[in-house]
Amino acid sequence: MSPEVVSKLREQLTTGDDVVDPKTWAGSVPAAFGIAPRLRIGAKRWLNVVWLLPIGWALLLLGVAAAQYLRGIPSVEAFVQAHPGTGFATTFATPMPLWLRAQHFLNLLFLTFIVRAGAQILADHPFLYWTRHSTPGKEWLRMQKAVPHIPLWTAKDDSLTLPKHIGLPGIRHSIGLARWWHLGVDTLWLANGIVFFVLLFASGEWRRIVPTSWQVFPDAASVLLQYLSLRWPADESWVAYNGLQMLAYFITVFVAAPLALVTGLGMSPALSTRFHAISKRLSIQSARSLHFLVLCWFLFFTFVHVTLVFATSALRNLNHIYTGTNAKDWVGFGIFAVSMAVVAITWFAASPLTLRHPRLIQRAGFALVGPAQRLFEHLDAEPGTYTEKDVSPYFWHNGKYPETAEYRALFDSQFADWRLHIHGLVENPVELSLADLRALPHHEQITQHFCIQGWSGIAKWGGVSMQTILDLVKPTPAAKWVVFYSLGDGADGGRYYDAHPIEQMRYHLTMLAYDMNGAPVSYGHGAPLRLRNEVQLGFKQVKWIAGIEFVADIAEVGGGYGGYNEDHEFFGYRQSI
Repeated sequence: MSPEVVSKLREQLTTGDDVVDPKTWAGSVPAAFGIAPRLRIGAKRWLNVVWLLPIGWALLLLGVAAAQYLRGIPSVEAFVQAHPGTGFATTFATPMPLWLRAQHFLNLLFLTFIVRAGAQILADHPFLYWTRHSTPGKEWLRMQKAVPHIPLWTAKDDSLTLPKHIGLPGIRHSIGLARWWHLGVDTLWLANGIVFFVLLFASGEWRRIVPTSWQVFPDAASVLLQYLSLRWPADESWVAYNGLQMLAYFITVFVAAPLALVTGLGMSPALSTRFHAISKRLSIQSARSLHFLVLCWFLFFTFVHVTLVFATSALRNLNHIYTGTNAKDWVGFGIFAVSMAVVAITWFAASPLTLRHPRLIQRAGFALVGPAQRLFEHLDAEPGTYTEKDVSPYFWHNGKYPETAEYRALFDSQFADWRLHIHGLVENPVELSLADLRALPHHEQITQHFCIQGWSGIAKWGGVSMQTILDLVKPTPAAKWVVFYSLGDGADGGRYYDAHPIEQMRYHLTMLAYDMNGAPVSYGHGAPLRLRNEVQLGFKQVKWIAGIEFVADIAEVGGGYGGYNEDHEFFGYRQSI
């Protein structure tokens, strides 16, 4: 192999910028604002969720009228008197401790960033499904027009722009930066939650929010009736929560929060590939939909909670949580105002900070979530999770297609002149034609693809195990990383590439695929050859492979961050969750 061939691959790489310019971001991708969310009703009808606002308001008015009528019935009023709301609850003579009040604020602060970044992630593939497959037209909720019947339509074409102070960072297809915010702050939120759980049960404060009597249910029904009738129940939250409050807090703390964690991990390629007994039942798309519904619960709970705090006795309620007193002075309100100013400042500063210092966000995010990434990506898996009946009817295209004269000539010749160059820190550098690859021991697997944008699909892949390639080229002990170079360019120009830890090349489900679903890999899916490393997300599965290089350190390749999207769009080279 000539040195010119080897050096040519690296020479076509570009390094990326360290500041985000929204005008040139992601190849100057234009803004796209989609449509108001639509809910599927039946097989083909869709409901604009904006209609839920007047429908909800009408139902609320109807509920108020019904509650006021029911309060006039003697037997109903006797039920309300028998179940005032807190007759079952443990009473507390002491205020909420300082640690609980501090964690209340931290929880709010962390959730603002988690929700904003989560909205940005959802905007990259604004469709939700209950099936394992992401087949257009089968979604139950969408925030984008129906996918057009264009053969090479990509998932990126459907991504949406969010306002800069709603999404984080608020520009289209900025999912790499959004994930650092989402997963990084998730780590802080979970740490805060662990401390909360430990102190909650160590101190006995759990009795405030954990029902210990079935009487909580009739009390909750009574309280709901009292609220709807606009005749507020007695406010005893200083000593005990009423039944409705207790159930709402219990669901939020012990159901919604753990479900957020479980469904988030359910979208992990490494965990889903390894723990297939769970992922077969909780697919990535079901997990993604449930994750969204947990978000809806948090938003609904926050709206109702804040509304009632101010509607019942604002000054006293704010003193409960901010000063630990039952007073009606303005001290609690003052501290509340300062805390909201802190939230507002960080809210409005987050997007500009991200655009001006994206590498800082990338490094901080990896420092927080990196240990978990490294832990999960070492989970190897055996083939056999899926069968041919599980193969997806639709498998999305994605990425920037190769359009060079070099690729067109190779494609037109059915890749007769194409050669896979494998070089670097190996004892036996080789050049392999497609015929050479097909002559090597055949490897086949049916696996699930996880795109960073959120869509998924199952396909049957045929080709060569990377273990066979390692046996052929014999990497030296100095080789720690394997770099895959594409025949295609990235969105900002320059050759696309990505790096993988060499230990993952020995996994059972890491392979070079030249067949997909029993036919040669198509142009849109990476012809003539693509990578499959099933513990990683889709952007790392390099398509249209031109060469493979074994290196000691990724810092010497491209921008030094481990791949094209890592260099240009601030993804992470470890993305197993």
